Amino acid sequence: MSKVVYAVFLMGFAIAAQAGNPEAGKEKSRTCAACHGADGNSPTADFPRLAGQHYDYLVKTLRDYKTGKRKNAIMAPQVANLSQRDFEDLAAFYSAQSGLVVRKNPYLVHSGKP
Repeated sequence: MSKVVYAVFLMGFAIAAQAGNPEAGKEKSRTCAACHGADGNSPTADFPRLAGQHYDYLVKTLRDYKTGKRKNAIMAPQVANLSQRDFEDLAAFYSAQSGLVVRKNPYLVHSGKP
């Protein structure tokens, strides 16, 4: 397989893997806002910041709360009636928000100097 075909294949896979609808996720996030903030930037350190988190991590975490693989007395009832599609929509919304700080390595950032 040529490098170009392989790259196009991987790009298609990445898009398919992130199939959630951020607009639908925004609507579904109203209940979440009480603890995690309207845009996923929690107003208190008591609750995790969801804004800017990785899409696939959010989907997996929500699924793990629902199945009981991840235990939390607050989250378990919140996700009990959510579907896989709901997880994907919420993850699409929160992952698109600004929030988590990403540290940049100075040697990877162009300084503008020749």
